[in-house]
Amino acid sequence: MPTIAEKILSGMAGEIVECEVDYIMVNDVTGVPAFEVFEKLERGMKKEKVVVIQDHYVPNKDVASAEQANALRNYARRYGIENYYEIGKGGVCHQVMIEEGFAAPGRLIIGADSHTCSYGALGAFSTGVGSTEAAAAMATGRLWFKVPATQKFVINGDLKRYVMGKDIILHVIGDIGVSGSLYNSQEFYGTAINNLNLSDRITISNMTVEAGAKAGIIPPDEKVFDFLRGRVRGEYKAVYADTGSEYEEVFEYDASEIVPTVAKPFSPDNTVPASELDVPIDQAYLGSCTNGRIEDLRVAAEILRGKKVNTEARMIVVPASENVFKQAIEEGLIQIFLEADVFVCGPTCGACLGGHMGVLAKGEKCISTTNRNFIGRMGHKDSEVYLANPAVVAASAIKGRITDPAELGI
Repeated sequence: MPTIAEKILSGMAGEIVECEVDYIMVNDVTGVPAFEVFEKLERGMKKEKVVVIQDHYVPNKDVASAEQANALRNYARRYGIENYYEIGKGGVCHQVMIEEGFAAPGRLIIGADSHTCSYGALGAFSTGVGSTEAAAAMATGRLWFKVPATQKFVINGDLKRYVMGKDIILHVIGDIGVSGSLYNSQEFYGTAINNLNLSDRITISNMTVEAGAKAGIIPPDEKVFDFLRGRVRGEYKAVYADTGSEYEEVFEYDASEIVPTVAKPFSPDNTVPASELDVPIDQAYLGSCTNGRIEDLRVAAEILRGKKVNTEARMIVVPASENVFKQAIEEGLIQIFLEADVFVCGPTCGACLGGHMGVLAKGEKCISTTNRNFIGRMGHKDSEVYLANPAVVAASAIKGRITDPAELGI
């Protein structure tokens, strides 16, 4: 019996299939080379399927990034791409794809960015591809896939306070390793998953690629349907695995045993409980496609309310989209951050990939809500990145060292 991935791709695990894709997303880093390849194909463009988003090196940090962004802007104009998101009108690409109704259950979406798997939180099969593959899909509307085998992850029980979707996925990656799902699709089930808000589900799907997964899918429910009501573009049909579907492996976890978790350098599977660390930090970073949504900002603001960032550290908050930024202003969250001596800026991927707006110097340590902590990921090769949820990041900013939020006694 087929899994969700097998149903959406219309094939069984291991088969090579060619499928019509619903959308193709590119950003300022991957979009320019995709358009360059597309032009060599000398074909018409399926422009209604193409989404172009400026997010990685914006606002531009130097002449090179300005030229890159300008080239992408000119391509979007030349080909009349309506789904173009300039700075000030969009945000981080994956958040925009979800907010703007491109992602929906049952859809097949590719993006020239590895964290395109985020849309699996809405029941889509979404995956990252190279710029060349994106170019081919722009021209044909189709792409070939090897249908992945599927692993099933079941998390039942109640999560403790300050435990979030980030902790679930870090717990899973810590268990199976960064190659534990190599070219597999992951499906998530259980009462703990059902009880999560959509933001936490997106965090889980976002980081499935850190275990080598092709996709990370959570079966859609009323929370997803409510979110999409009045937002989704076009029609969609939810897809579910059949009873008795054959899975490559099944993993089961007790949610009550998952604690606020930190991934130490230099791998997302190098995980330990936050309570077991006492590492001084130079920077705390809240943002990115992994944890820059309004729910994440609310958690951090509640912890920071009436407090100050430690004088030995600094904190940066970057909402994942203009919409999130506006909502955070309306809810008074930005004021809380400013009163706590936090630096806040508009949406950009900058610091997450060591581009700008938070680059680390030699020897500096950062506790971050981002998704990767490889050598040099956020700056100097001798800097260190520790991955954690928004509550841990906020608590650590207050203490000036990696801290379990429970230690604050609030």
